Amino acid sequence: MQAAVGVQSPPAGLPAGTRAALTAGLLAWYRESARALPWRVGEGVAPDPWRVLVSEFMLQQTTVATVKERFADFLARFPDAASLAAADLDEVLHAWQGLGYYRRARLLHACAREIRDRHGGVPPADRERLRALPGIGPYTAAAVAAIAFGEPVVPVDANVARVLARLFAVEAPRARATAEIRRLAAGLGDHRAPAAVAQAWMELGALVCRPRRPRCGSCPLATFCLARRRGIETRIPVAGSGRRRPRRHGFAFLMRRADGRILLRRRPVEGLLGGTMDLPGSSWTAAPPDGPPPFPRPGRWRPLPGRVRHPFTHFTLELAVWQGEVEAEPGEPGWYDREAMAGLALSSLTRKLLRHAGIEPPPAVRGARRR
Repeated sequence: MQAAVGVQSPPAGLPAGTRAALTAGLLAWYRESARALPWRVGEGVAPDPWRVLVSEFMLQQTTVATVKERFADFLARFPDAASLAAADLDEVLHAWQGLGYYRRARLLHACAREIRDRHGGVPPADRERLRALPGIGPYTAAAVAAIAFGEPVVPVDANVARVLARLFAVEAPRARATAEIRRLAAGLGDHRAPAAVAQAWMELGALVCRPRRPRCGSCPLATFCLARRRGIETRIPVAGSGRRRPRRHGFAFLMRRADGRILLRRRPVEGLLGGTMDLPGSSWTAAPPDGPPPFPRPGRWRPLPGRVRHPFTHFTLELAVWQGEVEAEPGEPGWYDREAMAGLALSSLTRKLLRHAGIEPPPAVRGARRR
C-alpha cells in the first residue's frame, strides 16, 4: 500500500520520519477492520453530505448500536434537508424516539431549515459555514467536512482524544489536555484519503484503544505509542477530580379517567426532553420530598411502590409515581389510550414511568410513514 502523505508538519512528540508510516498503518487496519455502518460508504463512493450530517447529530451522546437501529428509518422518512425542514416538529420528535437527548432533534430540524433556506438544500462544504448552522460545534463541523467533503482534518471526539492522549503520552487531566489534543490532531489530517483517515482515528478508539482495557496487541499504532512504551496506557487519559453526579427528586402523576385514558402533557420546547409528551409532574428539587405531593386535581390517589430513576448528563432524576382516578372536563384535550400514544413522541423517561405503572407503551413507529 502506498503511504498516505499529509501536508502539515508532524505533531510534536512524533518523530519526523514516521508520520507517513503511521498513517499507512492506520489506513491498512481500518480497511480491514472497520465496521459496516449504514452511514458509511466504501472508498471511491461519493458520500451523501445529508446522511453524514444526520449520522453525526445522532451519534452525539448516543451509542453506535442505538443509532444503527434508528438511522435507516429516519433517513427513509427524511431523505434530505428539504423533507425534514418541511416536517412539523412533532413529526421530527416522533421519528427521533429511542435516540434520546431530544434537543438534538430540535436543532437538527432548525439546521435543516437553514440548509434549505440559505444553502440550496445541501449542507455547506466547509467548516466555517457548517459551524454557523444550528447544533453544529467544532467536532461535528470537522467530521462532516472530512467525511462528506474531503477536508483533511481529524475530528476530535472522545475516542480520538483518548487515542491521541495515549499515543503522545499526554498526562494532563482531560479538562486541561483539550487544547493539546486538538493541536496534535491538527497535524494528522491527510489529503489523499481524508474521509478514511478521519474515520480510522475514531474507529481505532472505539474498537481497540478502549477506555479501560486497551487492546494494545491489536493496535496498528502500538510501535508509535509513547504511553505503551512507558507502561502507562491504562492511566491515560487522566481523569480529573471526579464529582458525584447529583440527584434530583420529584413526583410524576399518572391520571386516569373513567374510560382508562391517561393524561399527557407536552413539555416546553426549550429545556430537557423539550417538545415530547410526558406525564404531569412536580418540579424537581435537590432534597427528597417530605410527605405526599400536592395533587394536580381531586381524585382517588395512591402511590406506586418504588421509584423511577433516569440519568441525565449532569444529574440523576428520581421520581415517585402517584396514580389517580380523576374526573375530566368535557372536551379536555390531552387524554390518550395506548393506541393513540403510538403517534406521540414519548421520551425514554415517559416510557419508564408508564411501565412502572404497568402500562406497556407502544413501540416507536418505524419506516417512512407520514402523518
